[in-house]
Amino acid sequence: MIFERTYRQGDAGPAVAQVRANLAVLGLLPASSDPLEESSSAVFDEATDRAVREFQQQRGITVDGIIGPQTYHALDEARWRLGDRILSYVPAHLQAGDDVATLQQRLLDMGFDCGRVDGLFGVETEQALREFQRNVGIRPDGTCGPATFKALNQLVRTVVGGRPHAMRESEAINRSGPTLFGKLIIVDPGHGGNDPGVAGHGLHEASLVYDLAARVEGRLAATGSTAFLTRGPDGHLDEVRRAEFANAAGADLVISLHMDTHPSTEAAGCATYFYGNDRIGHRSAVGERFAELVQREVCSRTDLLDCRTHPKTWDLLRRTRMPAVRIELGYLSSPGDAAKVADPTFRDVVAEAIVAAVQRLYLPAGEDAETGTLRIPALRV
Repeated sequence: MIFERTYRQGDAGPAVAQVRANLAVLGLLPASSDPLEESSSAVFDEATDRAVREFQQQRGITVDGIIGPQTYHALDEARWRLGDRILSYVPAHLQAGDDVATLQQRLLDMGFDCGRVDGLFGVETEQALREFQRNVGIRPDGTCGPATFKALNQLVRTVVGGRPHAMRESEAINRSGPTLFGKLIIVDPGHGGNDPGVAGHGLHEASLVYDLAARVEGRLAATGSTAFLTRGPDGHLDEVRRAEFANAAGADLVISLHMDTHPSTEAAGCATYFYGNDRIGHRSAVGERFAELVQREVCSRTDLLDCRTHPKTWDLLRRTRMPAVRIELGYLSSPGDAAKVADPTFRDVVAEAIVAAVQRLYLPAGEDAETGTLRIPALRV
């Protein structure tokens, strides 16, 4: 694969030419007047850097101006429009792209439940497409081909909008009951193995978040829930495999733990992320609510700066079939944040805050507690 390495400002060559061509198709760069010359001498210049950052901002991925695997795949997905190719469910390699997202939104708007709009042609999308095909008299083969494209175009004026997936997510939480007993929660310590994550002030992200994950796991066990970690102290999985692990386990929630860094030592604070794609106007409603609860609990129990909650399309958030959040617990490049997270007592406080947020997610409005007041003994069954 051509993108086994990363590309950034100052690089040149055919891979950069491909990036520039994709950005031009999206209108983020002017098209080259001489494609042959561009292929051999394309340079990742300042204009390309700006275009990459704008694309990353639009797509809800990390804005760093670097073309790594995630940005490359996002660029590839962005070029597809509904009708450009035949769409079908391939379990070992899900088709992904803007055309899939458009199909999913059309199906949802017409009342066919395909789950969330994530641009991934999974089993829920196939089932919804089959149901649509039955309703319009097309052979229900679950493949979006010419006949299905024609039916979708003919019915486009019947689309009325709404957020059915958000209502289904919320109803699933309500039906599951207020206690944590019996619930399965995946706790994901980021990085691991040969990937230590970010580092600063003698600390490494992978080891710190694993320790925090173990503390969260223990406190969840005290509530009667079951918690699985995605890796051991020396293990490593990429984000896609972590999402597959959560999906295969049939988890109720996913909590991913990370820490951040920045060239400036002034950058500090905690932020929590959930699945959301503002470009297509779709978010995980429960994921957003859970992120807000986590953020409020952590910041109320510590003196970490509140960097708020944000929608992102990172693979773990996008590919999990259940609500998921990613917590960035401070900057290891910040002397103040690094000193805090290095303290085991501080990590205990954060672990309790996270578990309190989990419980509050399931409590009915009339039984909810004030931010920062719920304690682990009160959660035990």
